[in-house]
Amino acid sequence: MTAATALSTLHLDEPPLAQRARWAVSDTLTITRRNLMVWMRVPAYIAFTVIQPVMFVLMFRYVFGGAIPVQVHGGYVNFLMPGIIGQTAAFATFGTAIALATELRKGVIDRLRSMPMARSAVLAGRLVADTARMLVTILIVIGVGYAVGFRFQNGVAGAIGMVALATVFGLAICCIAAYTGLAIKDEESVQAFGMIWLFPITFLSSAFVPIKTMPGWLQAFANNQPVTYVIDTMRALALGGPIQANLLKSIACIAAILLIFAPLAVRAYKRAS
Repeated sequence: MTAATALSTLHLDEPPLAQRARWAVSDTLTITRRNLMVWMRVPAYIAFTVIQPVMFVLMFRYVFGGAIPVQVHGGYVNFLMPGIIGQTAAFATFGTAIALATELRKGVIDRLRSMPMARSAVLAGRLVADTARMLVTILIVIGVGYAVGFRFQNGVAGAIGMVALATVFGLAICCIAAYTGLAIKDEESVQAFGMIWLFPITFLSSAFVPIKTMPGWLQAFANNQPVTYVIDTMRALALGGPIQANLLKSIACIAAILLIFAPLAVRAYKRAS
């Protein structure tokens, strides 16, 4: 058999691209189901995932709400909830970074990658599962918000748009978390690093107080950062008001995060061992 014939035979034996794509999707869904089953079988993990945003809702609603004047129909609770939901989407990514660092340290990722499955399925399955977990948490937080007085003012389409934007924003932050988890490789260090950058960027935004109440030097940062763009868009979707300008800025920021950190996460995953 000549080299050309052998190469031709090898090429013919290779599955077509469509078939490989179907296998990759199937493997990703299998890993997604595995990750969600782990989550469902540990009730304490579910509780701790949900309890923090619920505590923020109750604390800001009843402790700080009366001291923070806002010009929003429905009062401070309507101003607050889009900020809490945006923060919930961002903070949910702690689980992504910690889980990847833990599985990498324990050798789980190496074992999964040694199996006859798409190499992309491990990382993609983690991101899909954590996005689903994030969506469930967001819906629970909205339910708690409704119990304490929050109401959507802009119809069903606005409500769906707000939840969709929060979920996509959370997915973008998940890519950052995936990269840091795979690059740092230590659960405690990953958690500490997440606290260092996520807390400031969410609190120094329009999430909890009007930016005009901040010192002038801080307003410059708070007005021009991705979390503010996303939360202002979510607030407009939920309550009504101008949407286009902040929506375009939000899309640009989310796209930039995905374009930068998705490849970095993939590279860190390929190099991780």
